[in-house]
Amino acid sequence: MNERLIELTDINPNDLFGTQNVNIEILQKFYPKLKIVARGTNLKAFGEPEILDEFEKRLDMLIRYFNKYNKLDENSIERILMLNGNEQKNAKLNDDVLVHGVSGKLIKAQTINQRNMVEKMAKNDMLFAIGPAGTGKTYTAVALAVKALKEKEVKRIVLTRPAVESGENLGFLPGDLKEKLDPYMQPLYDALRDMIPFERLDSYIEKGIIEIAPLAFMRGRTLDNAFVILDEAQNTTHSQMKMFLTRMGKSARFVINGDPGQIDLPRRQISGLKEAILTLKDIKGIAFVYFDDKDVIRHKLVKEIISAYKNLEIGDE
Repeated sequence: MNERLIELTDINPNDLFGTQNVNIEILQKFYPKLKIVARGTNLKAFGEPEILDEFEKRLDMLIRYFNKYNKLDENSIERILMLNGNEQKNAKLNDDVLVHGVSGKLIKAQTINQRNMVEKMAKNDMLFAIGPAGTGKTYTAVALAVKALKEKEVKRIVLTRPAVESGENLGFLPGDLKEKLDPYMQPLYDALRDMIPFERLDSYIEKGIIEIAPLAFMRGRTLDNAFVILDEAQNTTHSQMKMFLTRMGKSARFVINGDPGQIDLPRRQISGLKEAILTLKDIKGIAFVYFDDKDVIRHKLVKEIISAYKNLEIGDE
């Protein structure tokens, strides 16, 4: 009899095994010729090689299902275990849903330009999402990153932004480095908490699977097999933007978000985002999506405020 040891690195064992190992009992019912033993973070199966191969493939499908939908009940287990070859090949579950978030929240692209962002990211390795606040640029980018991680298209997520509005000077702020950075990274944390259960998010951050860091920390690195998001890119300088874009490693995907109307750099300092838009617009493999006030999904007044300020800027010209 052959033995197969499966280490559970992509799921909490309790989520897979179920209360009092009820899910293991379901697996045992479907694979009566195997002996299945759950212990700690490992699963051992004993039996013939062909059956073990099939069991391991189905187990991987169950783990992927849980990581996508944040649930694993008896019905979903039985349905996945009973899929035939053609059904496996054609099983595309809710293609319009990017991520099944916490408490069953369905996270989808809600506006035309959010959908453009999703479609262009599927065809390009680098995308610039440009437009005003409240249009969902960051949220959509984080959803795409979480989706890519859950579907094992990348091995990690890196989220970064200029830590403060002018030069990333953190020294005057109280507290340790994390306490200084957290207020600037809060929108990224908020999006992640909508999409990944609290304990798993903490585990991902602790293991470095998800990294949230200021832009200055990207210097000198090569980011392989990663989904990388640069937020608030309008506040990068020429050298910061060039440094960030050249961090791109193998099998990496980059999203750069920014609002050219909210530049907080010192006067006469050229925005790295504005420069990049002009410099890179004709390079194949780099896509651009331009959001406007029609994409605003915050309070209805936000759309009117953006429009009013746009008129003010026209009047100032």
